[in-house]
Amino acid sequence: MAPKSSVSTISSRVVPFWRDVRVIRILSQVAFAILVAAVAGLLYSNMKRGLETRGLSGGFDFLRLEAGFQIGEGIAYDPSDSYARAFLVGIVNTLRVTIVGIILATILGVVMGVARLSTNWLVNKIAAVYVELIRNTPLLVQLFVWYFAIILKLPRVKESIVLPGSIFISNRGMALPWPVPTASFRPWSYWLAAAAAVAVGLGIVCARGERRRGRPPFSRLWIGAAFVILPFLGWFLTPGGSPLLLNKPALQGWNYQGGLTLTPEFTALLLGLVVYTGAFIAEVVRAGIQAVPRGQIEAARAMGLTEGQTLRLVIFPQALRVIIPPLTSQYLNLAKNSSLAIAIGFPDLFNVAGTIFNQTGQAVQVIALIMASYLSMSLFTSLLMNLYNRRIQLVER
Repeated sequence: MAPKSSVSTISSRVVPFWRDVRVIRILSQVAFAILVAAVAGLLYSNMKRGLETRGLSGGFDFLRLEAGFQIGEGIAYDPSDSYARAFLVGIVNTLRVTIVGIILATILGVVMGVARLSTNWLVNKIAAVYVELIRNTPLLVQLFVWYFAIILKLPRVKESIVLPGSIFISNRGMALPWPVPTASFRPWSYWLAAAAAVAVGLGIVCARGERRRGRPPFSRLWIGAAFVILPFLGWFLTPGGSPLLLNKPALQGWNYQGGLTLTPEFTALLLGLVVYTGAFIAEVVRAGIQAVPRGQIEAARAMGLTEGQTLRLVIFPQALRVIIPPLTSQYLNLAKNSSLAIAIGFPDLFNVAGTIFNQTGQAVQVIALIMASYLSMSLFTSLLMNLYNRRIQLVER
């Protein structure tokens, strides 16, 4: 045992602050922050001097000026509108193709991912060829094939391919029926709001009951049933007739009027993104399914579950924990790959922003707007997917 004098001598020694690990960590972080701020200030001052030399302003006042150029499709827009309105049209067009593309690519990817694990030789090989061919071909080349080699080679409008349900396909795109709201749609929307409120309430009750008892107090099908039954009743009880009418396209002049018309550019971009991203999602789904322990599948079969029930009730709920993180990356890639729309003339965010840059010369501001727009879309998508991923994660007790 050490003498008390030596112990008191050791304890009385105080480590100098410049040798304290905690102080060194804080000071190093402060120094790094100062360095980053200094570099950012240097770059900003250099940019400001460059803009002043060329007679350009550093603000965003140019967005109020008249755009003066046409945009082929999108929300209501006129060339006399401002650059801000034109930029908004580009954002909406990008969101349209991104949201629809994510939904369709997910469906295609899940189907092909399951098909790759099928015991049917033909189904398995077709899925394998699709995945390997699409994943190893550049997306830009695929967009050219869809647009120039397929869509533009379709028959003329008057010789359109007619599909069941009044769907017409030609080199002008695709025309299909679309529901149009009537005067009774607004009263019927209250039924929709009530159905949504009831479904949310039932979902909260079901979740709380599951946490307390370990099982839901009632089937989750009641949540979906509530969201269907109330609008269905409101459809017949709302005065003024049907809230929605199906507007079918009809050939008038050189194109179809009525319904919903998808332009060749939008159709080619959507098909290219869906087919390309679906191949990557298929591999993600296949890997997630194969990550489920074999014993889980054998136990499900021992309980007498069918192949469909095993896939839906046992395999997929466990595979989602592996699928969701890489699936999020594929969704983000789809949104960013939509910028290739400029190659086929679709007026997306990047295409419209490029026109604004060419007319105004405001390179820094336009690039900043592009980056902020894509960053916002990516962060919002990541937020939703991370929330869902956190919900389905296995909680260890």
